[in-house]
Formats: sequence, C-alpha cells, structure tokens
Amino acid sequence: MNIAVLLSMVPDLVEELEIAPSGVALDTQWLRYLLSESDDHALEQALLLKERYGGKVTALALDRGEAEEALYTALARGADEAVKLTGIPEEGWGKRAAAAVVGAVLKESAPDLILTGVQAIDDMDGHMAGALAGILGLPFVGVTRSVDAPGAGKVLVQKEYPGGMAAEIEVDLPAVIGVLSAPQPPRYVPVARIREARKTRTISEREAPSVAAPEGLVIRRLFKPEPAERAEMLDGTPEEMARQIVTILENRGLVR
Repeated sequence: MNIAVLLSMVPDLVEELEIAPSGVALDTQWLRYLLSESDDHALEQALLLKERYGGKVTALALDRGEAEEALYTALARGADEAVKLTGIPEEGWGKRAAAAVVGAVLKESAPDLILTGVQAIDDMDGHMAGALAGILGLPFVGVTRSVDAPGAGKVLVQKEYPGGMAAEIEVDLPAVIGVLSAPQPPRYVPVARIREARKTRTISEREAPSVAAPEGLVIRRLFKPEPAERAEMLDGTPEEMARQIVTILENRGLVR
C-alpha cells in the first residue's frame, strides 16, 4: 500500500501573533511554524499501517516555517520519502489553494491512501482534508481515531462522533482520511537520529504547480481582539442575584 501523508505547518501560539502591514494576514517575519498536532498523528497512523501490512509512506509538506525539519523528522521516524513543495506565497495562501496544489501533485503519484490531520489551529473544521478529497474526487472520512487495512482495496476506520460515540466504516481505496488521533501517541525520535537523517537522507523539492484554487472566503481585514472588561461579581441571596441579572439584561436590551 502506498500512503501519502500531508504535513501542515501552523503558527506557534507560544509567541504573540502580529498582523502584517497589509492587514489581511499574519506577519511572518518573526512567526514560527510548527507541525500541526493532528498531522503528527496522521503520520503515526501511516507508519503503523506500514509496519503491519508493508508498503511505502511518503510525507509531503508545503515549504513554510519548519517544514524541512518536520520532513527530516518524518524520515527519521520511518517514512520512505519526503517531498517539499516550494514556491509558496507568503500571504493570501488559504486552505483551498493548498488543497488544490497538493491535489495536483497527488493526482500524478496516485497513492492508495491519503492521510492528513482533520483539524489544526488555523483549520478547526477539517476544511483541508475535505477539500482535498473533493478535488481528487475520492471518498472521504474525517475525525478518525483508527485506520486499519484488513482486506485488499479497503480500509476500516473508526470515526468519532460527539458524545463519545464512534462508528466503524469500511472505505474503498483510494481514499482520503482525516485523522484526529492515531491509536498510539506519535513516537519520539532522538535528535541524534534526526541529525543522521539529515546526513544520509534527502528531501525531494518540487515547485508547487500553478493551479486555479476554488473560490473561498476573502479576508478583508484582521483585528486583534480587544481586552474584555472585568466580570461583575454579584452578591446577595439567590433571589437578589436573579433580580440583578434580569436588570443587567434589561439594561443591555437582551430581555424585555
């Protein structure tokens, strides 16, 4: 089984985010990008499938932030190939555009299974995975916590639903799976092994193909959230506090 894993880089929220002078994007001059957590789980899921059933794992990443470090780490963890897509604009590059570019690349390589994280701090609704499946015209299941391949040409996934519910779904290959979590935490790789991968392995670089991205939302302006006022603490008996709450709501025009 040939498995492709898309690794997305997301802003590191440890540092304070700044808005670019254009007003429509984040200032990337000092911004640090890290591997999205659910994509880390998608890679782990791919490696588990490879170890159990054999095959090949290819990690792909857009050239942004620490993408090269993430790709070398993927090789050190057990991926067979790593591909970095270059020529990515600094601004105006949304999930639809990224999905269109990755979709064009994957149409050529035609993997049996495509795994990617189903959410990220800049894509909480799993837009990337679903858009990629739509572009490729492949079946898609998102929010999965396990992927198995018990039979030829099919995978069995466990999809998570709200309220602690889950369902097992059989999906014909090729397919796109949006991974929420792998059956086990992503494996730790010593720094020495990553350094060794840098010396002994290579990352393929490919210019991002020029494709027409589907139209999506247009960001007209970004604003930093304004500091909120402090909460008003209410005193008194439950009946007195209830009357105070009603008065506050009436003063704000929320009740009549």
